[in-house]
Amino acid sequence: MHHVLLLGSGKIGSIITTMLSECGDYRVTVADKDQRQLTQIPEHEQVDTLVLDLRDADALDEAMHGKFAALAACPFDMTHYVAQAAAKAGVHYFDLTEDVACTKMVKSLAKDAKAALMPQCGLAPGFITIAAYHLAKQFDELHDVHMRVGALPKYPSNGLKYNLTWSTDGLINEYCNPCEAIVEGQLMQVPALEELEHFSLDGMEYEAFNTSGGLGTLCATLDGKVRNLNYRTVRYPGHRDIMKLLLHDLRFIDRRDELKRIFEDSLPVTYQDVVLVFINVSGIKNGQLVQESYANKIYNKELNGELWSAIQMTTASGICTVLDLMRDGKLPQQGFVRQEDVNYFDFIDNRFGQVYRRANEPARPAVKQVA
Repeated sequence: MHHVLLLGSGKIGSIITTMLSECGDYRVTVADKDQRQLTQIPEHEQVDTLVLDLRDADALDEAMHGKFAALAACPFDMTHYVAQAAAKAGVHYFDLTEDVACTKMVKSLAKDAKAALMPQCGLAPGFITIAAYHLAKQFDELHDVHMRVGALPKYPSNGLKYNLTWSTDGLINEYCNPCEAIVEGQLMQVPALEELEHFSLDGMEYEAFNTSGGLGTLCATLDGKVRNLNYRTVRYPGHRDIMKLLLHDLRFIDRRDELKRIFEDSLPVTYQDVVLVFINVSGIKNGQLVQESYANKIYNKELNGELWSAIQMTTASGICTVLDLMRDGKLPQQGFVRQEDVNYFDFIDNRFGQVYRRANEPARPAVKQVA
């Protein structure tokens, strides 16, 4: 039995708790500063709850003691407390953040860490990076890597064509901060909400535009090896223009807390959603110009008799899968660990990672036996 500390009991923390406690291999201590939030966690013999303010360093250090891993499912601006405490305690660390500054801080901490520190373990960044790098490694010469992800309501019913399915703080953060990209071989930052494009998939029309953090560490990994690399968030047509109006014309970019309150008061949460993952990679393979694509749609589903949204399922399965792989010795056990260090087939063959398995998914290539 491996004991883990889970920081955050919100939309994602609740399903992580369910996944890990029900599998039978983990005992989970769920910590949150809000006692009322903790009461929403279903009672289970493998689950303990703890009221904890992450800014209380001594209490956080005590909570870390004796744990195999710490999982940060708290707001992105609180994850640095968890990372620092985990590094100090020699506890494996995983988070879900898309915040670039937080990931840089984790990478710095990992230089002297006795355990593994692995940020960005959700959907995007997270699985999208694993899948894109899996495709990219098959090319002799890379030209373009385009990554598109969207968490969308199945039944949009407002002008934004959007419902809250994820962290509101994280949503606004990725709409506001500069975005990394490689453009014609040059690593650079590009503005969020720009480079709007339209495409169709399975007869549905979508738009996509720059948002921050979705590439994870892939820019650094492929710098000097690819001509163009970019990540864009997928929405229904018209969403981007309204967000530009709110953030830039009405200057909510300077009043993010106010915009958060407006969203949470006006946009209902939905558990009827779809996660879209779409990747295009082109380049030279065996002397020929080739394009390889990955497309997947993942829908909400029931788990243990409860309906969970697609974004909850995909995000939680990401961090639970890499925790499993760390436990099984399939990831580096010390220092900074990237999503690119995860074998794609190890991921989708995992009991949690199978959420991402597509119908008719190609099998893992057979390993040739040496005579």
